[in-house]
Amino acid sequence: MARLLSVNVGLPRDIEWKGRTVHTGIWKEPVRGRCRVGRLNLDGDGQGDLAGHGGEQRAVFVYQIESSRYWQAELKRSDLACGQFGENFTIEGLSDSDVCIGDRYRIGGALFEVTQPRVTCYRVGIRMNEPRMPALLTSSGRPGFYLRVLQEGDVSAGDEIVKIGEAEERMSVTQVNALLYSAHHPPDHLERALRIEALSPGWRRSFEALLKDGAKGGNPGLAAAAAANAAAPGFRPLKVSAVEPESADVLSVSFTSADGQPLHPALPGQFLVLRLQRTAGGPPLFRSYSISGGRSPESYRISVKIEPDGAAGSYFQQHVRVGDTIDVSAPRGSFVLQPGDGPVVLLSAGIGATPVLSMLHALSASRSTRPVLWMHAARDGQHHPFAAEARGLMSTLAHGRSHVCYSKPASGDREGVDFDATGRLSQAVLTGAGITRDADIYLCGPLRFMDDVKAALAGMGVGPERIHAEMFNGGEPLNPGIVGAAKRSPHVPKDDADTGPLVSFARSGITAHWNRSVYQSVLELAEACDVPVRWSCRTGVCHNCESGLVSGTVAYEAEPLDRPAEGNLLICCAQPVRDIVVDL
Repeated sequence: MARLLSVNVGLPRDIEWKGRTVHTGIWKEPVRGRCRVGRLNLDGDGQGDLAGHGGEQRAVFVYQIESSRYWQAELKRSDLACGQFGENFTIEGLSDSDVCIGDRYRIGGALFEVTQPRVTCYRVGIRMNEPRMPALLTSSGRPGFYLRVLQEGDVSAGDEIVKIGEAEERMSVTQVNALLYSAHHPPDHLERALRIEALSPGWRRSFEALLKDGAKGGNPGLAAAAAANAAAPGFRPLKVSAVEPESADVLSVSFTSADGQPLHPALPGQFLVLRLQRTAGGPPLFRSYSISGGRSPESYRISVKIEPDGAAGSYFQQHVRVGDTIDVSAPRGSFVLQPGDGPVVLLSAGIGATPVLSMLHALSASRSTRPVLWMHAARDGQHHPFAAEARGLMSTLAHGRSHVCYSKPASGDREGVDFDATGRLSQAVLTGAGITRDADIYLCGPLRFMDDVKAALAGMGVGPERIHAEMFNGGEPLNPGIVGAAKRSPHVPKDDADTGPLVSFARSGITAHWNRSVYQSVLELAEACDVPVRWSCRTGVCHNCESGLVSGTVAYEAEPLDRPAEGNLLICCAQPVRDIVVDL
């Protein structure tokens, strides 16, 4: 007979960890007497990170005393108490290999349904004082599981757990857990899992992604969108075929093959990483530039903003000439035009026009009949690159229209001819342009512009899933539970050594030496450099940290449960074998 041994609750608290403050509800303590179970929580309980824990699908976390005893033996511990794993219910019986998604149980006065395995993160490692714990729980087939509350009621230690129903498709918690996190994702098993009505929406989306794109390699069910469209690492020399000014501060550079071999095909919106050797024998400079021209098997075009103190822009302006060769990566990036027949909105400011311009080229080349709205913000006509090019492309579209704002038009700029309105792309302007909630919106520009436009779109009721954004200087960080951290610009760490492999963070423009005695992973070096990073488990399980490996080779000290796609790396457990370039 299965029994509820302990009911455990705890409210979030702030703890110190690695010099940072973590807000977490992982600490749970047993409740005396009966406890009320609501639809979203137990009385006296809370979660510190509602994006990853809690909610209707994860209202109650369950762990077995048998698994706790297993870890006590494996880890040679004698201090594992009820609630140690962050569980709300410590139970006896009902192993993960026996319980199936969709099973329904009555405990005390409440009714529950199993929705998914536990998703582990670094905080269980903090609670257990064992950093490997997220990977150990997942790889062992003992993750525990979550319950949805079908009927609210009171529960207490000692209550019998009575099974009252089950799903038609029988897949255990252990099987479903392995289907997502291991390296094996048989399509027929994915289809079986998707037939389970009780499976939580998040896991359903992961399995749908695996079923759709699993043949491409890696784990699309886990990898962040930024890790899509991986490309083979390495650079190849390309010949500069044209250097052309686009505006007062933008220069376009075109490349062709230097050896007669075809170029790697590029998707509209993707970028190239360039390795610029400014001085003989000196350290290279890495920069990422979006492809700004149309798709071509023979050439790439990038466009570079010339900043007063910009090292790369000055180098292009002063030294790069037609006939030169420059080392260039294969096209990369997940900010790409998606297929479909619905409305498209291309939103940009300044040099942010480059990736959306390539999307406009693609829409024009295909004679798209989709409604297309091009909206661009510039200072004035002198600082408005691609103005004539964009107008020409828009004229080829059956349902294309544009709206250009100048913040400070010059005396010679003609309203109604060169631009449409004075000011910025505010919510009022976006609303007046007729952006609809079903549009696919592609957004690129300076960080403040992007923040303002995202807020404006949210105010218009546009869902975040409709907004695709590209950030030139690194992606949006994901550091769950970290609070009060000061935002700093990327920099070389204070303790940078003079020896060891070089790790270059291409988007951030930072290169530092790898020192194995100081850093356990590329992630730790990136954090020391204040490079924006994404992570959750920090042990090679969740793939939130998956990033592009532009060049070089890495090894894994702790082998991830499922390797990333070729051309990517998991920075949380990767170490450089030799010099590497990472798309961060």
